[in-house]
Amino acid sequence: MGPVTLARLLASGFGSGYAPVAPGTVGSAVALLIGAGLFAVSPWLLAAAAAIVSVGGVWAVRASEAKGDPGWIVIDEFAGQWIALLGLSLGGLSLLGAAAAFALFRLFDIWKPGPVGWADRWHTPAGVMADDVIAGAMAAALLAVGRWVWPGW
Repeated sequence: MGPVTLARLLASGFGSGYAPVAPGTVGSAVALLIGAGLFAVSPWLLAAAAAIVSVGGVWAVRASEAKGDPGWIVIDEFAGQWIALLGLSLGGLSLLGAAAAFALFRLFDIWKPGPVGWADRWHTPAGVMADDVIAGAMAAALLAVGRWVWPGW
């Protein structure tokens, strides 16, 4: 596990990455709750937080001195999940929308289609973050299209 440092605290999603089972999913769930709170204040606040975490996550991963992309690093899930939630900006946050954002982000993060897999193969701190940022952007795009096609959901 290593010593507790600011970098490890951030990289582990404030410890959520140390969940004994499915740390990426646990980290995404914690990120969803925090992200929903930020979104409720303002989608702009969530967008700013997502940008800060996306850039700061590269530092946290590098400074944590982790090798590769160990399961306890979930700051990338925070960035990706928050970006996915931004796809709901057109119609506002709903329970169904949040569930869809969570499910789509996790699907793309695990499946790693196209550009997600490409970024995952970088094997660098930037790659650790980039694959989830791309997965989040893909989820956000689908959610935005869904909101445009079916405005009431």
